[in-house]
Amino acid sequence: MRPLTKNTPKPLIKVCGKPILQHTIEALPSKIDKIILVVGYLEEQIRNFCGTEFCGRKIEYVTQANPAGGTGDALNCAKDLVRGKFLLLNGDDIYGAESLKIIVREDSAIFGVRSDTPEKFGVIISDERGFLKEIIEKPKVPPSNLVNIGVYVLNDSIFNYEVEVSDLGEVLVTDMVTKYAKHNLMKIIEQDLWLPIGYPDDIEKAEKILAAWSYSKNPAS
Repeated sequence: MRPLTKNTPKPLIKVCGKPILQHTIEALPSKIDKIILVVGYLEEQIRNFCGTEFCGRKIEYVTQANPAGGTGDALNCAKDLVRGKFLLLNGDDIYGAESLKIIVREDSAIFGVRSDTPEKFGVIISDERGFLKEIIEKPKVPPSNLVNIGVYVLNDSIFNYEVEVSDLGEVLVTDMVTKYAKHNLMKIIEQDLWLPIGYPDDIEKAEKILAAWSYSKNPAS
């Protein structure tokens, strides 16, 4: 996202005049009353923006001391603050609020979307019953076009599943989730709106999609 992230952490980059992180928090179901933010790069900006309460929800913070440690390392940073069932998601993507309401009803679940380029993502593999079997990161020959978008309903037993550092040199949350899924039935739910903001050009694309999405939901406006 450079040069946009030179002086601004990615979650605070604006889409439709609003920081990505705000889009994410506003989309959360009302039953979620506490948010734990794992922060690192330019974290003070995020702390100052969200404070200790944001959009009516209590905010707590943990700092990922090793930003290169990976998504699994980021999750493990929050271990002491998480109790019972929780929703885990990326703070720099935009998700549809209606699907988030659906997924939190499950005991354990994962979001997926159909992609024309599944080799760029973690590919979701289901078992014969339709539950998550494993997530394969960026396979050269994808066995499916259903990809992981970084949203999970889990319980705190996820912290019992230790994994090795991946070939990417990171601890991946997808490896932890694959182990977790061997002991917990994880329902696969297809998301209706997912806007990953990976490059500056994605901002304009996302704004067009959000404008069309808003109109489809409220055509009279």
